[in-house]
Amino acid sequence: MKILGISLLMMACLMGFSLSIDIIQGNDFSQALYKAINPFRVMEVSELFVLFFLLSLFVAESLYLYIKKKSKATNQS
Repeated sequence: MKILGISLLMMACLMGFSLSIDIIQGNDFSQALYKAINPFRVMEVSELFVLFFLLSLFVAESLYLYIKKKSKATNQS
C-alpha cells in the first residue's frame, strides 16, 4: 500500500509542478490543465489499452501484497 501511496503522491507533485510552470509562463489554470491532460487525449485505442493494463497490473499487485500482508499479520495474532 505504501508503493501505491508514494506513486500517487509523486504523480500529484509532478502534475502540480507542471501546472505551476504553465501558470508562471502566463497560461490560466484551465489552459495549464488542458496541457497536462492533452497527451492522453491523442492516444490511440491500443496505447490506451496498454496504459490501463499496466496501471491495473500495478494496482492489482499492490492490493495483492497488502492483502497478503494483512492476512499474514492476522494469522500470527
